[in-house]
Amino acid sequence: MLVGLPWWAFQSYDAWLAPTPINSWDFTQTWRRVWTRAHDIRYLGLLFLLTAATDFYIIVANPSYALTLFCAKPTGLWGVLAKAQSPTLHILIGYGFLRLRRWGLLLYAVYAAFGLLNASANFACFGYGRVRTVFLVTLTAFTAYVFWRSSCFASRPPASESL
Repeated sequence: MLVGLPWWAFQSYDAWLAPTPINSWDFTQTWRRVWTRAHDIRYLGLLFLLTAATDFYIIVANPSYALTLFCAKPTGLWGVLAKAQSPTLHILIGYGFLRLRRWGLLLYAVYAAFGLLNASANFACFGYGRVRTVFLVTLTAFTAYVFWRSSCFASRPPASESL
């Protein structure tokens, strides 16, 4: 899914564009357009919105679930707030990425730092865990990619343009 869905979206975007006189399997022009218009970052924004929806569903379906924060599982009001921060921040980051806003990048940086610190603390408290390890590795790689593409984010709204 991590490779198939983006590839399908890329091929759909290529099919939507006007046909080129070059070989029909040459995706160079499409890739250049995706890269310059930051559609990859916008795609990540959609994934954040999807994650927000799944987070919300998990919270509603499992109200007794307690999120582990820095080796503790808060309960009561603090537990609800700890769980609510995830879908809330995913919605805000997703919107910021979709609109290529600089504040979306800043919010993501803060959230990624929090995620790395929290996962590292939980790793120190509870030891090795497959999910924890995969989360640390993928979050690091994902954050590196987002910072590599940080020039896409503007402090002002971009001029309206077609896809």
